Amino acid sequence: MELAISLDTVYRIILRAREYEALLPEPEPDDRSGPEDGVHHEPPDEDETNPAEPELRAFVADLAEDEQAELIALVLVGGGRFDGGEWADALDAAMEEDDVAGWLLAQPALSSNLEEGLAAFGLSCNGLGTLG
Repeated sequence: MELAISLDTVYRIILRAREYEALLPEPEPDDRSGPEDGVHHEPPDEDETNPAEPELRAFVADLAEDEQAELIALVLVGGGRFDGGEWADALDAAMEEDDVAGWLLAQPALSSNLEEGLAAFGLSCNGLGTLG
């Protein structure tokens, strides 16, 4: 499979997502719709700042629509909502999302799910820097 989004771009998003996630409180289970496991992250309050959030939002906003959809689809595959053989379905589901950055930031394991999504297709960001 060939992605429209480069591995370097996914790598940068994974790094920023890790920075963002490190500053979030632990997610709590709830009944709201969202990730399949019923867990989501609440963005920080307006008076709290997460320095990685604006950078991550801007980075995602600068991506082309197909690249944004692939990010969401990678998270969906990496999170187990779709498997690698259902890539077209994952992309279709991703195209329905209007606020891509907001959706991504609400995912409880964004960085891990992106890595797992890549791994489902035999891809990784190894060699681009240190992800460990």
